[in-house]
Amino acid sequence: MSELKDLTQLFESHRSHLRGVAYRMLGSASEADDAVQEAWLRLNNSSMDEVANLGGWLTTVIARICLDMLRSRKSRREEAVDGETIEPIADTKRNPEQETLLADSVGVALLVVLETLSPAERVAFVLHDVFDLPFDEIAPIVDRTPDAARQLASRARRRVRGGEIPSNSDLQGQRVIVDAFLAALRAGDFEGLLKVLDPNVVVRIDAGPPGAPREFRGAANWARGATAAFSPFARFVQQVFIDGRAGLVFAPGGRLSRVLTFTITNGIISEVEIITDRARLEQLDLSVPEDR
Repeated sequence: MSELKDLTQLFESHRSHLRGVAYRMLGSASEADDAVQEAWLRLNNSSMDEVANLGGWLTTVIARICLDMLRSRKSRREEAVDGETIEPIADTKRNPEQETLLADSVGVALLVVLETLSPAERVAFVLHDVFDLPFDEIAPIVDRTPDAARQLASRARRRVRGGEIPSNSDLQGQRVIVDAFLAALRAGDFEGLLKVLDPNVVVRIDAGPPGAPREFRGAANWARGATAAFSPFARFVQQVFIDGRAGLVFAPGGRLSRVLTFTITNGIISEVEIITDRARLEQLDLSVPEDR
């Protein structure tokens, strides 16, 4: 009993770190908790004589658990694409407030882009770039050589940070305008939105309730509805690069729900496209600005 108590205390001293690793890999608080619980079960069924560095051992174990979970998730998605569409099942363990706090602490935009990576890329990137593990230790986790693990992380880094996106004045100008749009949206500032929208702006949405309009014209017409509809949820909106241009993602709890792309003409927004279709969202090239 005393040995179990000591082991429990040792594990609890690492719980916060393990949960942080798991959440960045999985993007879900409930799944991260499941992974941590599985790590505890594996530790409880192992001989401590085999564990020289408990922190390192647990990090390796949680990474392998998360990699298996990511691969299983990817497999389920592929099966759903090949067969009939499967509606998500409500997660009764999910705490929306907890999910939101975790997503805010990690960065909503980063979680969204991490979802676009392969399981091995995501694990290699998180372990090296976020938690500073050497590639010699990452390699056996992802079943690669150290050089191959380095390539996984490098490829992921380019996706996350938009290595192909030029840093030019036009892109910086886009970011300033999109930031002003987002600031007005978060503040529910109707007049602020009008300042960055062309009076004849065209807004298109690819889906919506039956009978709902798919296109809006006119800044005043759309801004009034946008402030009422989006302002309460604007904390979940962050700027990203979308196909090499400044745009916005709406991702409650780090789960991508919709994307806003912009056409900017003469320093103001002339067109907005709101993308909600899951197939289209998965085809977008998303990356996080270096300073976000």
